[in-house]
Amino acid sequence: MQTSISEPTRAPLPPPALAAEIRAHAKSLGFDAVGVAPAAAPPEREARLRAFVEAGRHGDMAWMATRLVERGAPQALWPDAKSVVMVGLNYGPDHDPLDDVARRREGAISVYARGRDYHDVMKPRLKRLARWMVERFGGGVKVFVDTAPVMEKPLATEAGVGWQGKHTNLVSREFGSWLFLGAVFTTLDLYPETPETDHCGRCTRCLDICPTKAFPAPYQLDARRCISYLTIEHKGPIPAEFREAIGNRIYGCDDCLAVCPWNKFAQSAREAALAARKELSTPPLAALAALDDAAFRALFRGSPVKRTGRDRFVRNVMIAIGNSGDPTLAETARARLDDASPLVRGAAVWALCRLIGPTALADIRAGRGNDPDPDVEAEWRMALAA
Repeated sequence: MQTSISEPTRAPLPPPALAAEIRAHAKSLGFDAVGVAPAAAPPEREARLRAFVEAGRHGDMAWMATRLVERGAPQALWPDAKSVVMVGLNYGPDHDPLDDVARRREGAISVYARGRDYHDVMKPRLKRLARWMVERFGGGVKVFVDTAPVMEKPLATEAGVGWQGKHTNLVSREFGSWLFLGAVFTTLDLYPETPETDHCGRCTRCLDICPTKAFPAPYQLDARRCISYLTIEHKGPIPAEFREAIGNRIYGCDDCLAVCPWNKFAQSAREAALAARKELSTPPLAALAALDDAAFRALFRGSPVKRTGRDRFVRNVMIAIGNSGDPTLAETARARLDDASPLVRGAAVWALCRLIGPTALADIRAGRGNDPDPDVEAEWRMALAA
């Protein structure tokens, strides 16, 4: 999400004083962390991103490849930029998210998606900060919240907001794993912060806990194995090798974030809009499986979950039902064998087989014709051969 504002540049204050004033104003607007990074990017940043894409680790996320150069360097995105003001908004949970993955009849939704969409919370605030900067100091600004080709985590590290841990996510000494990030690019030449030092040490908890082993090495991620990618970005059937490991995670995964020892300093979010809605905190799988498109949109109005769409979401719910170990959910899965979406039907076949076994599934199949979708037919063949 991007907004541009500009006025003729005025005579600036000394850079350290100017940056300090911007930090103070950003804090007054409710941001929890603020820092300044240079817009000139170190060459190794684009090189690392290019290696990630060339290895195919971005999966279905083609947008990472199509604007790779702009993503690697702020000045490639906007040549006039001299500095980047990075802000963080705390969204810390009020309990340990790892507790939710044991509740197998209920779905675990990533902490960041249980409240209001953070884009809608951060954008107006960032725009107010940007307008104030123009009115106070002149120059030009562009505001970005996640949707533009901006590498927020490396920039936040260079701005002193935190550091990228071995799981590649940002870690803050003050807020642990739980910061939403936004950026204001500016033509003002600000005094940059000292980059944050890596404080991971010898700890590998985030790597060790990953259910799908998505980290080939420390500081490297293969998105194609990541549960957040598989349940949110991946458009097709979830590969069979990862389904059991997904457990009851129906939208995203917080395991590598939640296990970080730096969360001992984390705080619950003070922003009311980011508080978890009761109906999105471990909702019953049976109710979610019955959602049609209208009900899905109504339930997730104002939530980032809505962007995934009903079919992908119910696909995830079917996987969670298959992992529930609860035979009373078999009829819920069976009802989705006739879903309008092939994505849902295929996942329902897998879920039902897990709950009743291939012999009972064969009896159900005997009374049905072939599915017109080849992916669903493949699911039937795999299930019956189990």
